[in-house]
Amino acid sequence: MTGRPRLLMVGRTRYRLPLNETLRIKFEALAEKFDLRVLASGVDGAPKHDDVFELAGPWRPRRLDGVLYFLTLPSLSRRELRRHPPDAVLVQGAHETWFVLLGRSLSGVRTPIVLDVHGDWRSPTRLYGSPARRLLSPLADRLALSALRRADAVRTISDYTTELVRSHGVEPAAEFPAFMDLEPFLAPVVQLPALPRVLFVGVLELYKGIDDLAEAWRIAAPQLPGATLHLVGKGSRGAVVESLLRDLPGRTEWTEELPTEGVARALDAATVLVLPSRSEGMGRVLVEAFCRGRGVVASNVGGIVDLVRDGENGLLVPPQQAKGLAEALVRVLGDPALAGRLGAGAKSSSEAWVATPEQYAARLAALVAGLR
Repeated sequence: MTGRPRLLMVGRTRYRLPLNETLRIKFEALAEKFDLRVLASGVDGAPKHDDVFELAGPWRPRRLDGVLYFLTLPSLSRRELRRHPPDAVLVQGAHETWFVLLGRSLSGVRTPIVLDVHGDWRSPTRLYGSPARRLLSPLADRLALSALRRADAVRTISDYTTELVRSHGVEPAAEFPAFMDLEPFLAPVVQLPALPRVLFVGVLELYKGIDDLAEAWRIAAPQLPGATLHLVGKGSRGAVVESLLRDLPGRTEWTEELPTEGVARALDAATVLVLPSRSEGMGRVLVEAFCRGRGVVASNVGGIVDLVRDGENGLLVPPQQAKGLAEALVRVLGDPALAGRLGAGAKSSSEAWVATPEQYAARLAALVAGLR
């Protein structure tokens, strides 16, 4: 390679052009290290391409958007590889990688492909979206394992994802977290609110444990006078939240979307964050909560246990056990001293996860350089 290496990044992520400030900072840092191209998904009513981004979709009907994304990915990646031959391709997701590998074989371009593992590839068909997705699990699992073994390199984001990859006989080329713009969360910590308040931030999907949280809040709320649950997110399980709002009016709040600064303010207004996931690669919102000095109540699954130390910066509970989750919420929301200790421990834990976009770009550049 001479000069800046050419990097193609591929993923399911939806981008709106022009980029918001958080994403602009990330991609400017990457552009300092790479001659960069990004193949991803777009949104209605926004530009679909510029000098860096080539965005596809959304497709109609919307219920087929995901299927059509994967079916078109080989041809889109083949075209991109031929038009702008890169020195490396970084693909987020095992299933996406399989289809990009197919596109590479059709293109005749022998560019190394790096699989970016952010979580358990078995979760999307089992714990996300319509139950009909489960019918795809056997095929999806085979495609994911094929991609894992055929990729030229694998990058993981946590100890959990590293061990997941190793369990299938593959050694990751690198392990480092995805870039997180934590600047809005690094202001001086504010004290805990006078009234107990728990915050959930995430997509409203089965894998995030939203059903378990709703059941737990029905158990916990009567034991916590004046306490509220604030849910931030949207997804296929919205009806679960709507039912909770009807059952516990005044004790439950729902905001579908918040900007980054809004999430920081919501954390400041909370006593504790809750993350009852059934599967989790790492959990960016955990780091955001740590930066704001807020402890967490979370499931002891996946990459969560890489961040949360039970009794130090949060409380860990078994997944899919609403009663245990409720008991943990009652314990921390009913004990301001405990909430304060967990918050202090969380703030101390945040230091290990704060990295600049330049540091992230440099780590990625080192990974790409190692492919030569």
